[in-house]
Amino acid sequence: GLGDVYKRQQSLWLPSRNYMHLIWRMYKMKNSVQFKRRLNHFLTYLYMVVLSIVIIYPLLITVLSAFKSGNVSAFTLDFSGNLSFDNFSKLFSETHYGTWYMNTLVIAIITMIVQTSIVTFAGYAYSRYNFLARKQSLVFFLIIQMVPTMAALTAFFVMALMLNALNQPWFLIFLYVGGGIPMNAWLMKGYFDTVPISLDESAKLDGAGHFRRFWQIVLPLVRPMIAVQALWAFMGPFGDYILSKFLLRDEVNYTVAVGLQTFISDQKNQKIAFFAAGAILIAVPICILFFFLQKNFVSGLTAGGDKG
Repeated sequence: GLGDVYKRQQSLWLPSRNYMHLIWRMYKMKNSVQFKRRLNHFLTYLYMVVLSIVIIYPLLITVLSAFKSGNVSAFTLDFSGNLSFDNFSKLFSETHYGTWYMNTLVIAIITMIVQTSIVTFAGYAYSRYNFLARKQSLVFFLIIQMVPTMAALTAFFVMALMLNALNQPWFLIFLYVGGGIPMNAWLMKGYFDTVPISLDESAKLDGAGHFRRFWQIVLPLVRPMIAVQALWAFMGPFGDYILSKFLLRDEVNYTVAVGLQTFISDQKNQKIAFFAAGAILIAVPICILFFFLQKNFVSGLTAGGDKG
């Protein structure tokens, strides 16, 4: 009858209907995946653009202010006027900026060498050896890091008076090195832990002593973290203001951070152009050190180091 014919036609159309439904679902899924991918790309680029504006905008203001001929009244993004190097030459001839720069450079270099050396040896010792109060000292390092620098300023001042070290750059170096040891020793220990201990054991079987295993076997594998530690230690004195301002009293002993603040401390006579020029010059030694160390900023050097 007609019912049987209708059922037969439905049975013939059913596979084709399922096939069309499957194609439609695949089309919707494809559009959904493409939409999500495009949305993800859009949000990523939007975030990068916003972040670039946040970083580049103040940097551009500083650069323009530094190269403007004559002093400027405020930090504004103004492309008008002539650009010259007069502010940089006057910065060294009319102020003590050259002395401040050398003071900071000497402090930064000594701090970098001493702090990186101590942190490297400490990290290796905590990673490879078991000794008395090992865990307790690591916990003590964490507790020290919880105390902010502002809370210890009075203690630093009293210590400086006791040691007759007030207004002495060497005492500032001592504080920079001591303050950088606790957390950086933790970081170095963690990086040394990633180096397979089988390398030490193999070298020990070959007759290598403690220092030779450290210097020739393990140390080359942790160069990325050593480079990072050196860069951090070098950057610290250039950016510190509170501690150096609190302990250094004579103008000839100032660091660049304290010296630059004197250019804008007087509301009636602010030297914004000098401030901007001096701020740009701070980045020069840091950039040089970064490009010198960047070949060491490579992760995964220990991958496969214990093979063979």
